Amino acid sequence: MEAHREIIRCRNFIAGKWESDGEREIRRVNPADTRDLVAIAPDSSAATARRAIEGASRAADGWRRMIPPERGKLILRAAQRLEAAREEVARLLTREEGKIISESRAEVTRAIDIMEYAAGMGRRLGGQTLPAEVPGVFCYTVRQPIGPVAAISPWNFPVAIPCWKIAPALVCGNPVIFKPSPLTPATAARVVEIFLEAGLPPEVLSLVHGGSEVGTELVNHPLIAGISFTGSTKVGMTIHAAAARRLAKTQLEMGGKNPQVVLRDADLKSAVACCITAAFGSTGQRCTATSRAIVEAGVAEEFTGMLVERTRAIRVGPGDRPDVEMGPLVDEVRLRDVRGFVARAAEQGARVLTGGAEPQGVGTGYYYEPTVVGGVRPGDELAREEVFGPVLSVIEAPDLEGALRVANGVEYGLCAAIFTRDISRAFAFIDRIEAGMIHVNRPGLGGFSHFPFGGLKHSSYGAREVGEDTVNFYTDIKSVYINQA
Repeated sequence: MEAHREIIRCRNFIAGKWESDGEREIRRVNPADTRDLVAIAPDSSAATARRAIEGASRAADGWRRMIPPERGKLILRAAQRLEAAREEVARLLTREEGKIISESRAEVTRAIDIMEYAAGMGRRLGGQTLPAEVPGVFCYTVRQPIGPVAAISPWNFPVAIPCWKIAPALVCGNPVIFKPSPLTPATAARVVEIFLEAGLPPEVLSLVHGGSEVGTELVNHPLIAGISFTGSTKVGMTIHAAAARRLAKTQLEMGGKNPQVVLRDADLKSAVACCITAAFGSTGQRCTATSRAIVEAGVAEEFTGMLVERTRAIRVGPGDRPDVEMGPLVDEVRLRDVRGFVARAAEQGARVLTGGAEPQGVGTGYYYEPTVVGGVRPGDELAREEVFGPVLSVIEAPDLEGALRVANGVEYGLCAAIFTRDISRAFAFIDRIEAGMIHVNRPGLGGFSHFPFGGLKHSSYGAREVGEDTVNFYTDIKSVYINQA
């Protein structure tokens, strides 16, 4: 470990002030080098979360009275501040979360783009003027903020996801209590600092570090009007059930088991390259990662051979090295879970074609080789459950019909991709695939900064994140009828 690397001491930000919370601590190490202690953060209590909620509630009325274009200007200034700090934030992100530096830079850029788009919502928060059904009545709709919002964010995109929750929530007039993952406290604190440096009124954005105790308080407190959560499907369902008891709004982005379908007429070189990007980028730790390559029988052998050869060439190591193509997993828990998935797949008769172990000579981090597993059956655990790591299953299908049955035969429906030169089969796939984001002849990942982000089935619930649809979560609509007589 480099002796000069600082330990970042994180604090909560509540009611406009930075503060610590008692003696409990979260200690976060660099996943690429476990000798490097990156950050120490408070493991906050429910009482601390309640104070943050109460502070946000007191700020709600004043914030909603600021006109939306002015709120938008503050978010635009935050985007500009983040752009100025792009390299600093990207390097912190790589050190704390583990992804390679090029991916960290791309994530910061995505956050900037989303914030710029959200800033413009301040001039688009209109309703509709509609004709009346009787003479002499003027009718229109108007949007208003829902009130204090909890933004519960994961560790895998600790810059982009908080920004795409916080920015539209604030533009729509809602104060935000931000609970980041305990695995990325320093990055979360830097995100909040960026908003404050832009001139945001400090009382409208709170940061509370901690674990489930904080999350439970945010979900159950009667002053929280909405919960925007990104994480596992199991936790998301628990949040929704709790929030439903008091009719709080929820916006849930959860798991994925995303397919890439490769038909016999596909450009196989492009299909392999895109599959590599989608499966092993971010070390496979994203809900949009491709985890199933469903390949038409006529080209399955050729595709798999090319895929295995390219996967073996991926360079694994610390994310701050420019020649590295894949970084470590985020922690020991993630590494243990990935090991378990691969071991159970082998016990069930699947074949590890490459990878399947921890690489030698890389360092003291949570490294796992990019792994391709063949002979996977559609009903196997590896074909159905989210691994959240660099593991790709190859499943053979007889034709497009068979590929669709396999692709749709899971409880998730986030992303899907198809590779084909036949436009009619591409449109048939688009029509019948059970997924919220669909890609044709390109990597099956997320999308652009102004397009709705979300899926079907157990992958998403509520209004989409990003894009215009997110306004439907952060605002309520009033219908107004004025008698002009």
